[in-house]
Amino acid sequence: MMPFMEATGGSNANSPSTPHDSASGLLLDGTRGALRHLLDQVQDQLPAESLAHINNVKFSATNTESPYFPSPLKQTEAISALKAVEAGLAASIADLGTNDTQRSIEVDLERASAYLFSTYLTTVGGMDKSHPKVKKLLKDTDLLQAQSILYRRLSANLYETRIPGEYFHLHGSLEATKALNMIGLEGHRPDLTDYHQCIKVIEDHVKKYTADELEEMNWKIKQAGVTCLKWEDFQLTQHGYELVQQPPWNVEPLETCSPPVPFPFKKSSAPKPQILSGIRVVELCRIIAGPAITKSLAEYGAEVIKITSPNLSDVPFFQVEGNLGKHAAELNLREERDRKQFEELLQTADVILDGYRPGSLKRLGYGPAQILSLIKHRKRGIVYVAEDCFGHTGPWSSRPGWQQIADCVTGVAWAQGLGMGLNEPVVPPFPMSDYGTGCMGTIAALTGLYKRAKYGGSYLGTTSLCQYDIYLLQLGLYDDSIMQQLKEQHDNHFFELRHNDSVDEVGKRALKSMRRTHPELFEDRHMHECFSRGFNAKVRTVKPVISVEGTWNGFLRSSRPNGFDEPTWENWEVDEDMLTM
Repeated sequence: MMPFMEATGGSNANSPSTPHDSASGLLLDGTRGALRHLLDQVQDQLPAESLAHINNVKFSATNTESPYFPSPLKQTEAISALKAVEAGLAASIADLGTNDTQRSIEVDLERASAYLFSTYLTTVGGMDKSHPKVKKLLKDTDLLQAQSILYRRLSANLYETRIPGEYFHLHGSLEATKALNMIGLEGHRPDLTDYHQCIKVIEDHVKKYTADELEEMNWKIKQAGVTCLKWEDFQLTQHGYELVQQPPWNVEPLETCSPPVPFPFKKSSAPKPQILSGIRVVELCRIIAGPAITKSLAEYGAEVIKITSPNLSDVPFFQVEGNLGKHAAELNLREERDRKQFEELLQTADVILDGYRPGSLKRLGYGPAQILSLIKHRKRGIVYVAEDCFGHTGPWSSRPGWQQIADCVTGVAWAQGLGMGLNEPVVPPFPMSDYGTGCMGTIAALTGLYKRAKYGGSYLGTTSLCQYDIYLLQLGLYDDSIMQQLKEQHDNHFFELRHNDSVDEVGKRALKSMRRTHPELFEDRHMHECFSRGFNAKVRTVKPVISVEGTWNGFLRSSRPNGFDEPTWENWEVDEDMLTM
C-alpha cells in the first residue's frame, strides 16, 4: 500500500450542508441550496466521515451570476452539488491511506457545466461529433444505421399526437425499424433526406394515434417511447409517486459476511496518488450515463474494462469521450467461450457496472446474486452498480429508456418549452441527465467501495435518469426575470426551436449561442489533448471537475473504440502525455 501525500489546509466543518467559501452570486448561492437539498435526501446514504469534507468543498467560477445554459433548469447548480458529494467521498477514501483528514477540495462550476455537455466539446482528429468527416476515424458500431441515416435517426424524436397539445416521444433507440413500422412507416426511405420533410412525414403518422394508443403499441413491441408529461402530472402517476419517495441513489448491502477489503492504493505513474489505483472495474453498458460512471472511476485511477457485444449497436462518436482511461473489449455473453473469459475477469473485479434494463443481465446469468455466487469462494466482497432510465422501483421499472425518455416523462421537456415561452415541450439541450446520472452512479460506487473497506460485505448501488431529473426539478426553475435575461443574451435562433426539433438540432443551436455568451466555458484551460492509438488521432476532452489536495484526478491512458483491447487484466499501458492533465 502506498500512503497518500500529506494534505494541508482546509477547515473543520460544523454543518454538512454549507460549504465554507463565502463568495456569492446566483450560481454559487444556487449550488449551495442544491447541496443542502441533496444532503437532506442522501445524508443517511453517505459515510459519516464524508460529511465534513463535503462541507469543506470550495466552489469556484469566473461567472457567478448568469446561467450558462439557455434553460430554466438549474443544471449547473445540480451537477456542482453532486460533484461536491463525489469530492467528499473521494477525500474520505484518501483519508484511509493517510492520517490527515483535512485537505482542500475544489469544484469548478465552469468545468462542471462543461462536463454536462462534454461529448459536444470532445474532438478526435480536430473534429467534433457534427463534423461530416469524423466518421472516417470512428469504428462503425451503428450496426442498424439508426444513427447514420437522418430519417431513421428521427425515429427517436418528440412528436404531437392526434390530440392537439398531447405529445409522445417516439424512440427508435438503436433499432429504428420497429418504431417506424409501429406507426405505419417503412424502416428505410432513401427518398427522405431533408430534415423538415423527415419530421413532417413521421409526425403525420404519429398524429394518427393518441398517446394512450401509442403507449399500448409501444409496449407490445417492447420499444422505448413515452408520453410527454408535466412535472405535476408525473408526480400523480403511480410510478412518479413511488420514485419521488426515493433518494437520488441507493446503496444497500448484498451480503455482510465477507471481510473488509482495504483500498490497494497501488503505486502508479500518476504525478500523485490516485484513490482507486489498483481497483478493478468491469463495465457492461452503452451510450452515456453508464460509461460516465466508469470514466469517473478511471479518472480516480481504477482499471476499467468495458465489455460490449460485437452484435449490439452503439453510437460511434460517444466512445471517443466515454472510453477515456479504459480498456475496451468485446465478448458475446451468449457464447460459452466468451462467458468463461468474462467469468475469469469477475474473479478479481471490485466493481461491476450494469447499464442495461433491469433484469437483462440476470437473464444472462450475471445479476447481483448470480455474480455473488460466482465469486463466493474468494471471500472478498464486490460492489454492483446498476443504472437505468426509470429506476429500480415502481410499475415502470422494467421499461426501456434513454435520456430523452426520462426528460419527457418527468416533466423536464415541458419545463424547457414553457421556460422558452412556448406552450409545448422541448427536449433540453445536451444529454445533461445522462451525465448527472453518471455522477450519481459514481457516488454510489465510491460509497460501496468505502463501506466494503471499512466494514466488509458486498453492496448494490442503484440510480436512474428519472431520479436525476426528479432531483433537478425539485430544485425549482429560474424565475421569469432570469428567463427574460437569458432570452436577451442568447440567440433568437435557439428560442425558435419547437417540440419536434431533434436533440441534435437543439444541441447545435445551444452550442452556437453559448460559445458567444459564455466563452469562459470553452477556454483551453478546461481541455486536455492526447494522442490515441485506438483512433490513430489526437483526442481532446474536458479535464476533471474535482480537485482534492494530496491526490491526482486524471486518466492514465487515452481513449479507444469498443473492442480495441483483449479481455484481460494484463498489459495496462500509460500514455505519458495524459499525465500533464
